[in-house]
Amino acid sequence: MAKIDSHPNVIEVRRRAEQGRAEAPPAVLDAEWLRRLCMAAGAEDVGFVDFERPELADERVQIERAFLGAKAAISFVCRMNRENVRSPARSASNLEFHLTNHDTNEVGRRIVTELESIGVRAFNGNVGFPMEADRFPSERIWVVAHKPIAVEAGLGHMGIHRNVIHPKFGNFILLGTVVVDTEISAYDRPIDYNPCLECKLCVAACPTGAINPDGRFDFSACITHNYREFLGGFENWVETVVESKDAKDYRQRMSEPENASLWQSLGFGPNYKAAYCVSVCPAGEDVLGPYLDSRKTHLANVVKPLQNKVETVYVVANSDAEAHVAKRFPHKRIKRVGNGLRARTVDAFVVGLPLIFQREVSRGLDATYHFTFTGAEQRKLTIVIRDGELTIAEGHEGEPDLRVRADAATWFGFVAKERSLVWALLTRRIRLSGPPRLLVAFGRCFPN
Repeated sequence: MAKIDSHPNVIEVRRRAEQGRAEAPPAVLDAEWLRRLCMAAGAEDVGFVDFERPELADERVQIERAFLGAKAAISFVCRMNRENVRSPARSASNLEFHLTNHDTNEVGRRIVTELESIGVRAFNGNVGFPMEADRFPSERIWVVAHKPIAVEAGLGHMGIHRNVIHPKFGNFILLGTVVVDTEISAYDRPIDYNPCLECKLCVAACPTGAINPDGRFDFSACITHNYREFLGGFENWVETVVESKDAKDYRQRMSEPENASLWQSLGFGPNYKAAYCVSVCPAGEDVLGPYLDSRKTHLANVVKPLQNKVETVYVVANSDAEAHVAKRFPHKRIKRVGNGLRARTVDAFVVGLPLIFQREVSRGLDATYHFTFTGAEQRKLTIVIRDGELTIAEGHEGEPDLRVRADAATWFGFVAKERSLVWALLTRRIRLSGPPRLLVAFGRCFPN
């Protein structure tokens, strides 16, 4: 300690403290002052939310892994230019996404810089990538879930397309979040209506059928196509390279346009293949006028060009998405690919099943499965597929139609197509009690 006591910076800091010149950070941030600060930093709208709310209890646990002492969040929005996002030229749309993403991160950084200058600890949660990718796929890789925080902060509600719709700007926004360790003098509440018009244009425009009219969402269909050149698609491309016998074989698997598109994503940022749900949405006061003036014009100028576009749609084989494209968009090319959604733990298996469940494929199946996992992970699950619905319960409930007892590592190796089911059955690492056809039927409901 003697050495640090003689350090010039230490001496100066202690001298200031003794003279009362060291300013203490504010105990509470004034909401109006903070709102002005955020708007001056470039935010288009802002709201404040405390982490004492039950609705954000899980989110606070996640955030505190990165920023201890979180007490409140500043949620803000930045606008995108609508016509770029609506264009069938996806290069223009993706450029708008990327530039607004950069701007939103910069706004968050400016807010943090200002707060830090007055002694307030603040943390800027990334708008998108980079994320904590080393957690993939067992845990969520994003630090802050911006959507539920924005909803609680009064910045809009999620429409059936799962995007937050701002009451003024519509869904042509990106969300940012700054977390602070200081209370704010006034907090916002969710708005009392949903700006979503329930017009179902997002349903009509989605090339994979990921958005259902009844509000259900097919996560697998969306991530396989729209996020083709993000993490899961990149992994699938790497495996394609490894599996190719030679350059000729690779060229048969990957076309020149696909190579060019992938190179563009690697060089300039991952490109969304669609995001048509955002493009066609007419909700929001600043957006709604032309749609109300002429729905026919909106359909002709915004929706139809996206529906009519000749393009490749990426799907998992034998999925609901594949059937949807063939029926609804016969002029679009279908390509079967993988999406990287492979569970490696029982927790990930439980979380992942609803995300990749194929509702239409499951029609006609009425079965109860008892899973018993052994080995490094020991767990019992009841999985019921009935009337196009999936339910998962801990433990064993009811009378099963098929019992599956499996060493966890072996099971997930089989699911990832790394281990043979025949070998697993012969070595009794996986044991079945009941009709084996039900395991085949189970697999069809969760294609990967």
